[in-house]
Amino acid sequence: MPKKKKKILLVEDEIEMAEMYRDKFMEYGFDMILAFTSEEALEKLKRIKPDLIVLDILLPTENGISFLAKIKKKKGLKKIPVVALSNYDEPQTKKEAFQLGIKDYLIKTDFTPKKLVKEIEKYLKN
Repeated sequence: MPKKKKKILLVEDEIEMAEMYRDKFMEYGFDMILAFTSEEALEKLKRIKPDLIVLDILLPTENGISFLAKIKKKKGLKKIPVVALSNYDEPQTKKEAFQLGIKDYLIKTDFTPKKLVKEIEKYLKN
């Protein structure tokens, strides 16, 4: 029986970047869902349950920390692993993100799309 594709929700407000990551993850066999705002991500989470959320921290209207706080309060969502992916490298924000249960806080400039796929795969090994 073929392995079920792992589903990733990518919350990223920069459309070109989101599409670049989506294309690379799909190339490696992942099912990708894109959301460009935290509000859009919350709407999509009502219909789909991804295996992992990759979350930008700097988003329009509501930031990733606020989004994390919301999903961690929702019974059906709080167990979904979240990896932050941001260029915002601020210690207090990182601390808050880890307190809200993220698995990792990755800095975009440290990862090519291919390296990012390999890094994210670690959190989908079940």
